[in-house]
Formats: sequence, structure tokens, C-alpha cells
Amino acid sequence: MGVDTHGYKDEPMGERKHIPLPYDQLRAGKTHSLSPTTMSMVDEPLYPIAVLIDELKNDDIQLRLNSIRKLSTIARALGEERTRKELIPFLSENNDDDDEVLLAMAEELGVFIPYVGGLEHAHVLLPPLETLCTVEETCVRDKAVESLCRIGSQMRETDLVDWFIPLVKRLAAGEWFTARVSACGLFHIAYPSASEMLKAELRSIYSQLCQDDMPMVRRSASTNLGKFAATVEPSHLKVDIMQIFEDLTQDDQDSVRLLAVEGCAALGKLLEPQDCVAHILPVIVNFSQDKSWRVRYMVANQLYELCEAVGPEPTKTDLVPAYVRLLRDNEAEVRIAAAGKVTKFSRILSPELAIQHILPCVKELSSDSSQHVRSALASVIMGMAPVLGKDATIEQLLPIFLSLLKDEFPDVRLNIISKLDQVNQVIGIDLLSQSLLPAIVELAEDRHWRVRLAIIEYIPLLASQLGVGFFDDKLGALCMQWLQDKVYSIREAAANNLKRLAEEFGPDWAMQHIVPQVLEMINNPHYLYRMTILSAISLLAPVMGSEITCSKLLPVVITLSKDRVANIRFNVAKVLQSFIPIVDQAVVEKTIRPCLVELAEDPDVDVRYFSKQALQAIDQVMMST
Repeated sequence: MGVDTHGYKDEPMGERKHIPLPYDQLRAGKTHSLSPTTMSMVDEPLYPIAVLIDELKNDDIQLRLNSIRKLSTIARALGEERTRKELIPFLSENNDDDDEVLLAMAEELGVFIPYVGGLEHAHVLLPPLETLCTVEETCVRDKAVESLCRIGSQMRETDLVDWFIPLVKRLAAGEWFTARVSACGLFHIAYPSASEMLKAELRSIYSQLCQDDMPMVRRSASTNLGKFAATVEPSHLKVDIMQIFEDLTQDDQDSVRLLAVEGCAALGKLLEPQDCVAHILPVIVNFSQDKSWRVRYMVANQLYELCEAVGPEPTKTDLVPAYVRLLRDNEAEVRIAAAGKVTKFSRILSPELAIQHILPCVKELSSDSSQHVRSALASVIMGMAPVLGKDATIEQLLPIFLSLLKDEFPDVRLNIISKLDQVNQVIGIDLLSQSLLPAIVELAEDRHWRVRLAIIEYIPLLASQLGVGFFDDKLGALCMQWLQDKVYSIREAAANNLKRLAEEFGPDWAMQHIVPQVLEMINNPHYLYRMTILSAISLLAPVMGSEITCSKLLPVVITLSKDRVANIRFNVAKVLQSFIPIVDQAVVEKTIRPCLVELAEDPDVDVRYFSKQALQAIDQVMMST
């Protein structure tokens, strides 16, 4: 299908609407009717804009998508008035069947107010977005609602009453469920500007949506209830909104009830404490025993926020038993969610209550049949140590830590090790160190390379917690062993690890315990391991300082410049370049430059390239000094 210079397609007449283009007017010499914006563009080729407008109806989806994403360009070329009178109506009629194009259109229209003449004309953007609110694809509807909310929040109050509220009412009365789903997300924008009579009508309409025959509409109403409730007056909140909320909590669809759980937390923040205890607390307790595991899972996930909503006293009397039930739930997913909140929940309680009610459940979960439950527990349990205090941690938590450190599932052991600092602050590391070592060694040699990678990343943390003495005795050899791992990511992480250890323990310690062992490996027969050592040297040099770099590291790098493998030689050039800011200028001229000059004549093109780059870097330093 062709496109001529006037923006027409060779299609049968009547199949598409033609938008007169600035290009047409330029060809006809009618530049006086163009907008100032367009006039400023006369020097630029306007043909591409003609094409953009024409592509809005092209059969090729990519061309249509490209044109929709350039709507702002088209609008600037047409000017504000023609955008309102021609482009927007065209978009309203443009019922493209491709969701990707519709999604892009919904997104673009949300920021289109400046192109239609500002806030006084913002209402012209509502019709195309209203149409998009009724399409079948969820992500298009969601984006259209988001754009309507963005536009509505900027519109003047009179325009909201004249244009926005009627739109909400039309969508809420829509025959197809998609319109009613979209309507639920717009009430919080429409409500504050409405008159008392209109407000009563909007509350009534929302109540009807919450009782809609379609579960999708009730779900949307449940999701948006918190936002709508935040705009409703306190007197109506207690009566109308709470009635709507209670209906949703008793819905026969679990997908509606689980969304009402989020409403508990949102409404709890809006109500007075006594109303919260009277209306919200019973709902939470009932939900924690709901027949659907998905609803119980949602309660377990939201429990901390729910506790904040009802306050400390009801939490202790009513929500602790509910939480204990969730920790012992039949469904592993519910136990996972509950286990992940164990530390947060314990912080709300006194240490005595936590020891009495929560710790017995924690002990059970530490030997749970599901490895994912144990992993969720291990990721947070260390945080209980500061809550319980030193004595209770040693007596009650320490055995649980030790059992999780011996867990057969690597993620469980990793999660314990990653939070070690939290326990160290309370009881010191000595009680854990002997049990830690076997777990660390086992993880360090795990057959899954991702597990080995994870433990390497925790080594600096372990080093700072365990102290230099324990590290030298037990973990030093492991750090060197990783430099010769078969997996590149492990070798790279091991080199970075040495740098972080040198920063932790200082250059003197590194000179004694790291540098000699690293330099010994430089003669490894495999070139990939020699590359790792080069990488380690370049990372250590800034930490070790000029003197050690010149006396110990530089001679080894110079030796490697004669390596038989080209990859080593061009990495030597890169390392030498990284040494330039570290060592004295005299060393650069006497040792580094001659080596690079020699490498610049290398037979290999990459070696020559990186050597010349390094020489340029030296010259730049010389010029700047």
C-alpha cells in the first residue's frame, strides 16, 4: 500500500478519514493558516510529518506504533486548534485492533494537555480515553485509567463536573464489564469536586459496582476501595463505605476477598482507633481462618500493616493467636509468607510475648518439610536476636541458627550467613564460629556455581565479623582456591573479593597474606587463570599503594608482557594503563612506557590497539602536568 506526498493512501474511498496536512498547505502556498509552531518548522522537511499522520492507518503495525509514539510531534505541527478539531476526533474513531498500538495511544494521551491548548481544553482528551477504557486487553484499560486520572487531577472543578463525572457514570453503567471495571479506578478523582447530590449518587453507583454480577468488576471495586474511601467524608466513611467493605469481605469469590485484605490496612488508617477495632479487627481474624489459602496467604503477607492499623493492644490479644495459626497453616505458601514476617511481628511484641508465642512456632518452622519455608525463616530469623536480647538468643535462638546452618538446602545456609552481623551485635561471633566454618566450606565447594558465587560475596562480611585471626586460619586458603575455579564468574568475584579483603584488613595484612600467594599463581599453565591473576593485580594496586605496586606488582605485569597468548598481552596493556595514576611519573617513563612501546609493535591487532590507548593516556597525563 503506497503513501503519496499529500498523505493519502491508495485505498477505496470512504475507508479512512483524511487529516489535511501542513505539507498540503505548504505545497499550496497557504502558509498563513499554519500555527506559529508549524511556521517555525517550515525550514525543516515537513514531509516526515505527513508520513507520520498517514502511517496512523497503515497496515503495518510497526509503522502505526511508530506514528502513535510521535503523536506529540504531529500535534505540534498541526497546532493546538487543529489537534483538538482534527487529530483527537480522528484518534477517537481510530479503533485499532492491535493492543500494542492502543497501549501506546493510552500512554501518549495522558501527557497531551499542553498540545490541545492547556487545562481549559483538557476535556477533549476524554473521549478517546473513554473508548480505550472499554477494550478487552487489561493493560490497555489500566493505562487508559491511569491517563484519565492524570488528566482529571489537573482539570478545573467545573470541567470535572461537566465532563469527567458524566464519563465515570457512563462507564459505570456500561453494558460490557470492561467499562465497569475501568470506572472503579476513576471515582477517587471524580468524587471531591462533586456536589452533595452527585456525591450521594457516586457512592450509590460504587456500592452497585461492589455487588456487580461479574467477579472482575467486584475485584476492581475491591482494589480501588481504599483510594475512593480516602476522599469520602468521615460521616459517610463509617456508614456507606464500611457497608460496602463488609459486603466485599463476605464475597463468595476468594479473588475478591483476598483483595479486601488490602482494604483492611487502607481503611484502618482512615478510621478512628475504636472504629478500627470494631470493624476491621473481626474481619482480619476471620480472614486468617478463611477456607481459601490464597486469602490466608494475603493476611500473612499484610499482617504487619494490619497490626499497625489496629494498634498494639488488639495486636497482642487478637492478632497474636491469628499469626500463630498462620505460622502453623496447612499450606506451605501461607507458612512461607508468615515466616518471612516473623522478625517484624516480634518487634511489635514484648520479648516475653515473642518467646512465649512466636519462638515455639519458629522452632517448628526450622525443621519444616518445605525447604522454601526454612529459607524464608532463615532470611529473617537473625533479626530476632536484637528483639529477644542476649540471654534468650543464646538459650533459644542459637540452637535454631545452628540447625539451619546444617540444612541440606544451600539457600537456607546462605540466608543465615548473609545476616550474621545482626547476631554478632547481640551475642558475639565466638558461639557461632565453630559451626559456621563447616557450613562456609561446604558452600564454598558446592557443585552449583551460583551458590559458590553467593558465598564469595559474603566473605568480606564474614571477615569483618570473624576477625583477622579466624580468617587467616580458616578462610584464607578458600579465597585463593576460588581464583582457580572453572567458572569465570567465580574467578572474577574472587579477584574482587581479594580487593575488598585488602580494604578491610589493610595493605600490610594483604602484603603478608594475599600478594605472595597471588604472585605465585602467575606461572599457571592455563592462560585463563593467568588472566584472573592479572585482574586481581589491577584491583589490588590502588589499595596497596605506589610503593608495593612498583616493587611487587609491576615487575610481574612486565614479565607477562612477553606471554605467548595475545589475550594476556593486551590485558597487560590495560593493567599498565590502570597503573599510570598510581605510580610516580618517573616509573611510568622508565618502566611502563618502554613496555607499551614494545607492545605497540605486536603482531596482534588488539594488543597494538590497547597499547596505543595506554600510550595516549600517558601523553595526556604528561600534558596536564
